[in-house]
Amino acid sequence: MAKVLTPADVARVAALAHLELTEEETAVFTRQLDAILAYADDVRQIDTTGVPPTSHVLPRQSRERADEVQPSLPPGEALANAPDPAPSAGLFKVPRVLG
Repeated sequence: MAKVLTPADVARVAALAHLELTEEETAVFTRQLDAILAYADDVRQIDTTGVPPTSHVLPRQSRERADEVQPSLPPGEALANAPDPAPSAGLFKVPRVLG
């Protein structure tokens, strides 16, 4: 298969992803991505006539358990290792993760 990607193609994709690449990185990624696309083309050319479509590689089996009511942890035990617990309220504080 002929070379598909150029360094300009890789630079454009990098710009879209807001990545700054050096010339050396652009050259490496051009070779690597070109090899990946060549492999994908090889796979695409495999004759799959008579092979049924596959949604899962393993036979479909139910991996779900029956929904049964089970006892919960007592609040004191659930809060025993929690940071900054408030056992009377059944709560504990967590670090802020959003703005």
